[in-house]
Amino acid sequence: MGDKASAHPGAAGRAATADHPSSVRNVVLVGHSGSGKTTLVEALALTAGAVNRAGRVEDGGTVSDYDEIEHRQQRSVQLSLVPVEWAGCKINILDTPGYADFVGELRAGLRAADAALFVVSASDGVDGATRMVWDECAAVGMPRAIVVTHLEAARADFAEMTRVCAQAFGGDDPDAVLPLYLPLHGPEGPDGHAPVTGLIGLLSQRVFDYASGERKEAEPAPEQLPLVEEARNRLIEGIIAESEDETLMDRYLGGEEIDVKTLIDDLERAVARGTFHPVLAAAPAAEGARQGIGTVELLELVTGGFPTPLERTAPDVTTPQGSARPTPVCAPDGPLVAEVIKTSSDPYVGRVSLVRVFSGTLHPDETVHVSGHGMTDRGHEDHDVDERIGALSSPFGKQQRTLASCIAGDIACVAKLTRAETGDTLSGKDDPLLMAPWAMPDPLLPLAIQAHSKADEDKLSQGLSRLVAEDPTMRLEQNPHTHQLVLWCLGEAHKDVALERLRSRYGVQVDVVPHKVSLRETFGIAATGRGRHVKQSGGHGQYAICEIEVEPLPAGSGIEFVDKVVGGAVPRQFIPSVEKGVRAQAAKGVAAGYPLVDVRITLLDGKAHSVDSSDAAFQTAGALALREAAADARIHLLEPVAELQVLVPDDYVGPVMSDLSGRRGRVVGTEQAGPGRTLVRAEVPEIEIGRYAVDLRSVSHGTGRFDRSYARHEPMPPQLADKIRESLEKTA
Repeated sequence: MGDKASAHPGAAGRAATADHPSSVRNVVLVGHSGSGKTTLVEALALTAGAVNRAGRVEDGGTVSDYDEIEHRQQRSVQLSLVPVEWAGCKINILDTPGYADFVGELRAGLRAADAALFVVSASDGVDGATRMVWDECAAVGMPRAIVVTHLEAARADFAEMTRVCAQAFGGDDPDAVLPLYLPLHGPEGPDGHAPVTGLIGLLSQRVFDYASGERKEAEPAPEQLPLVEEARNRLIEGIIAESEDETLMDRYLGGEEIDVKTLIDDLERAVARGTFHPVLAAAPAAEGARQGIGTVELLELVTGGFPTPLERTAPDVTTPQGSARPTPVCAPDGPLVAEVIKTSSDPYVGRVSLVRVFSGTLHPDETVHVSGHGMTDRGHEDHDVDERIGALSSPFGKQQRTLASCIAGDIACVAKLTRAETGDTLSGKDDPLLMAPWAMPDPLLPLAIQAHSKADEDKLSQGLSRLVAEDPTMRLEQNPHTHQLVLWCLGEAHKDVALERLRSRYGVQVDVVPHKVSLRETFGIAATGRGRHVKQSGGHGQYAICEIEVEPLPAGSGIEFVDKVVGGAVPRQFIPSVEKGVRAQAAKGVAAGYPLVDVRITLLDGKAHSVDSSDAAFQTAGALALREAAADARIHLLEPVAELQVLVPDDYVGPVMSDLSGRRGRVVGTEQAGPGRTLVRAEVPEIEIGRYAVDLRSVSHGTGRFDRSYARHEPMPPQLADKIRESLEKTA
């Protein structure tokens, strides 16, 4: 594992293939934005021979040619797959965005991978969001290793970063997070910084020198050995502590020199089990170099220490009707069970699905069954259909290299799945199955949009449906109360990417409009009103008079209509007409144009004409009576109040509670939610939390998350209600 004798690069210019699950490694790269993940992927591809020294794929483009939006924004916004070959293995490298807005892409990568490589910048350290992902991986036992990048930075300190990683990731056992190599530094430059030129293996005590641009192995100089002795002894003790051979520790403490091969074998088993997490170093290749520093060691760790798909337990499956079925086994000759982990649209190919096969073998042009969870609350239709798939391919930058098949454990792109969406299950048409969905964050930043023109309006529906099919972390809502079309996103960057994709990919221009919350109106005191609708314009006229009383009711009561007419002042056949009229007016509002709620409307008296009275006349009279009652009453504006559950590290509880108070929120309780984390429960007016998804991230340094649910409507403070009424009058 890096201390082994030689490297085994793959071949450039052809699709990396796998003939058995044991020769597949699926690894996801995790780290904050700017930690160097994409640069590391390019360096690994260069070392594996998948790209040339200019960083270009043999048939054109670069390994990082994924998305025009990424180039414009200078950051990754989506999950990308880079397959390479090393030591007889196909390695599927899943590069994930580091920005919090694209955590849905990260979770898809975690679902598809069997191990995780956490990329930590020596100049930035470990952020809270990366710690949270580490904890998620630990909860499911996913094997993890750590790569320290940006060692070329002026103040980079590998030893200090190793200590920080052990503190952040080691939990109760910091000796489970230890380096396998120490960086070697060349002569100091004019700025006093000594660049990293190679590594020294702690187990083999061999030097791996990258100074020439090629990895060269050599004996260490005598003065170098004392520098690594302490780190080597600690590493050996950490490996032995995780060994399944219970005699190994006694032998080591008794002075026996443990064979290096035994240590490496135990190390690889501990890494695959997820109980030991090696720390490695990586630095970019020099100009014209074929290998970046530490890339060979990383590839050997992945092929030797990370588990194969055979060692992973697949997610639970059921039939589409919900009947439990046995967990799929990673066997190429087993029943087909695969999952769409990403959906994208290609202007020439159409919809392309990135698929992880958990069981069986996927072949081009075969008919499969597509089962979807639906997620109708997020704008995804439910489906349960057979589809004939198109070609299989292996992505590399913008290139697609044709595959003859995709076996269990492997990942491939599938063309022409027109109904499949991210998270859907592909299975045999004669034995449909549905995999348990992975956890996806709830989008909580509203984006109200409308078509820019009539031409855009015609394309908007199709563009939005494609957008949410690609990204299940988005939720599309046609709000029945405000009549706004709302696209719920995870943050500002997520919102910007959605708008850009609508414009550039689907040719739809939209305008962003202020998001409205569903305000209501109610009566503050009882009031009476008289509606008189009397008109004569030749022939049959219109005649209807009614008198009503309006009383406020407790919150949540809705609208009650009571008939107390005596003596037939209003004929029985017209009483429903009065009710219809007042309810129609209540829906339109009586003061600021918001629906009227929580009142009892009592019909007391009225008058009718034997010829001129009609259903329409009494509907109009009922509406007029309600408006007159409102003119003489105190009308309250009711605003929706949300119940928030905010989960944050203990260090940020104070700032979060202070921020909630500034939003007119009421903290109703706090409770411990695991080691070092607190759940804050609060009730906050919805009008104050439109951007809370963004603001909480700022207050908690990216470590907080929240859920929201509707609690009730309650009266808005008079001064705010007056401002809303004034703004409505100005725009009227």
